[in-house]
Amino acid sequence: MAKRVKIQVGNKPRLCRGLPVGSLITCADNTGAKVLKIIAVIPYKSRLNRFPSASVADMIVSSVKKGTPEMRRKIVRAVVVRQRKSYRRPDGAWVMFEDNAAVVVSPDGEPQGSEARGPVAKEAAERWSKIATIASIVV
Repeated sequence: MAKRVKIQVGNKPRLCRGLPVGSLITCADNTGAKVLKIIAVIPYKSRLNRFPSASVADMIVSSVKKGTPEMRRKIVRAVVVRQRKSYRRPDGAWVMFEDNAAVVVSPDGEPQGSEARGPVAKEAAERWSKIATIASIVV
C-alpha cells in the first residue's frame, strides 16, 4: 500500500489557520489604522460554505474599524504578521504570539507605513521581504 505524502503548494508552508473572516486584529504599523476587521483572504480556496481563514504571511482584505478619521471605514489590504493560534515550523518548534496583528500593504505587497511595531513572524518576513525591512524584530 502506498504512503500518503503531503505536497507543499507554492513557497508557503502549510500553517494552522487561526484567523477566520470577521476577526478583529490590531494594526502593527504607523499608517493610522488601529483595528482591522478581516473581510476576505486573497488566495483562498476551500470547501463550499466554509469560512475563509488566514494564517501568518497571508494577504487579507480588511476594513479599518478604529484609527484616524482619514483611515476609518477604508478597505485596505494587509499581511498577517502575528497570530495567537500556535503553529508548527518545519524544524519542529511551536510558535505562538500574544496577539493577532497585520501590516497594511498596497495590492502588490509594498508596506504603507515606515515601521512595524512588535515582532514579525519569520514566515511573513521570508515571503514579504519589504515587510522584513521595516520590522523591528523578526522571530
